[in-house]
Amino acid sequence: MNILFVCTGNTCRSPMAEAILKAREIGNIQVRSAGIYAMDGGEMSLNGQKVLENENIPFIHESAAMNEALVDWADLVLTMTASHKQAIIYSFPQAISKVYMYKEFVTPENAQDVSDPYGGDLRTYEYTFQELNTLTDGLVKKLQGD
Repeated sequence: MNILFVCTGNTCRSPMAEAILKAREIGNIQVRSAGIYAMDGGEMSLNGQKVLENENIPFIHESAAMNEALVDWADLVLTMTASHKQAIIYSFPQAISKVYMYKEFVTPENAQDVSDPYGGDLRTYEYTFQELNTLTDGLVKKLQGD
């Protein structure tokens, strides 16, 4: 299964989600991330890097702009916000059946946006990391049929 995480600039939430899921080392799952308004080749935010390092989660990241090839590659597209989901469906209508907000997919009763740490301090990034980590626990259980 190919999972694509999507946020705005592909520098905070989606690369953290990608790194968290990759660190779980689940067989037969490939993970990538992209941004609706990302530029190719950028770095992850410094505080995002610090949080992952503090949690001993390895990462290698270059930002990627959302494009049709990524949409076609993905079996499941998980967005951080409702507006990201709508932007993808608008630009790539063929993907409507595989695009979900991350919280909508994992906890349908709590279909809210993932908090955006952009521009925040380390504590703000730690909060978003915990949010993503909890969602990833739920995602793994769902994918494993638990």
